Amino acid sequence: MNALILSAIFGVILMFSGILLKQKAVIRNIAIAGIVLLLAVNILEMCGTVLFHVNTHGMIVFDRFALLFNTIAFVATFIYLILSARDMEKVGVNYAEYFALIFFILCGITLTSSFKSLLILFLGIEIISIPLYILTGSDKRNLKSNEASLKYFLLGAFSTGLMLMGIALIYGARGTFDTLSINMLTEGKPSLLIIAGMLLLLFSMSFKVSAAPFHFWTPDVYDGAPTVFTSFMATIVKAAVFIAFIRLFDDAFGVLQSQWQLFVAIIIVATLFIGNITAVFQQSVKRMLAYSSIAQAGFMMMAVFAMNTDAKEGLLLYAVAYCFATIGIFAVLIKMKDYTFDGFNGFAKQQPILAATTTIFLLSLAGIPLTAGFLSKFYMLKAVMITGQNLWLVIFAILMAAISVYYYFRVIQAMYFKTGDTQVVEVSSTFKWILVILSAVIILLGIYPDIVLNWLYF
Repeated sequence: MNALILSAIFGVILMFSGILLKQKAVIRNIAIAGIVLLLAVNILEMCGTVLFHVNTHGMIVFDRFALLFNTIAFVATFIYLILSARDMEKVGVNYAEYFALIFFILCGITLTSSFKSLLILFLGIEIISIPLYILTGSDKRNLKSNEASLKYFLLGAFSTGLMLMGIALIYGARGTFDTLSINMLTEGKPSLLIIAGMLLLLFSMSFKVSAAPFHFWTPDVYDGAPTVFTSFMATIVKAAVFIAFIRLFDDAFGVLQSQWQLFVAIIIVATLFIGNITAVFQQSVKRMLAYSSIAQAGFMMMAVFAMNTDAKEGLLLYAVAYCFATIGIFAVLIKMKDYTFDGFNGFAKQQPILAATTTIFLLSLAGIPLTAGFLSKFYMLKAVMITGQNLWLVIFAILMAAISVYYYFRVIQAMYFKTGDTQVVEVSSTFKWILVILSAVIILLGIYPDIVLNWLYF
């Protein structure tokens, strides 16, 4: 509750700071101070210190799982702001408003990680989505940005309609929005209303996480949005919706797992296949990362399929590994003037530190051992194997992970084994040091993941 209220307050403060303050450095420092304060009060709540006591009547419960994910989201946002906040100045004149929208999104993220009511889930998803529509179209001078925003808004509104229809059907069948009550009342033979509502929620949530075949918006939106905001929506936002996804199906439809598991398996296969195969043929690194995010969503969907302790631990670790690596890659990509693979030719000779850290980020996304990405994928595969069924899904996922190595290594090959004149915006030594620390954290988590997972129990 600490972070929920403070994130909303800081969103309002930053809205007014755009009117009262003219120095962009001051606005940026307020935003960074705000995210540090959110992180501090969230850790305090994990330790038992609650600043704001609000009776939510059981609609919101900040348990250990929710608070740990909130901590991960705030740390990732802090890294994102440290690396990319200055680059927001290039997007447009509404500098303070961009930070305000990010804080409102964080407010929605705290709701989606801790809801116990379908109404709170809907509110959390919408509080996340509406600011994203605005950020996607924030570069008003760019027609691609405007088109991406319109596509995102129209398809997002359609998926919201599916979600509301699913919630209405479930309420009609059970007379409650409480997820735990829905689960208890569903024991026995489920009604058609429950099945229909559950499937509509499955499809709408699959859209939000860009899982196939509901992924069509993702490449155009990620490619058209300003790169600095693509970094945020492809990482922290996606991880937050996955936390909501696994929480919804565990709390509300856990007893119906045998009814929806096959649908989730089909979505996983389609997502892994389409994401990885299509990424192979991309010529733009930014668009390749968009299809890569679809493929990564396929792996994260395995947590929803398995729905056990390893799945939840693995999803938290995946959130850390995926967010850190992708934020790092996009931070470097923002500094590039050419987003194609050829634009990285000879990058290692001109910027050896940036090339080395980018390589570590790419290796983590590919799931190479000694990186956090490897262990997070391992946890996903282990969670499915523990279920004792559909082992073909594990084999298929491993094959798709092998394919992903090809398009990630294309960037590494261009940086180290090709010659060219890479054009890079001048970067500071602080920027390089942050990337080095971030890559070191990814390797450290690949060796000792309990740094994150111990917080779930101790």
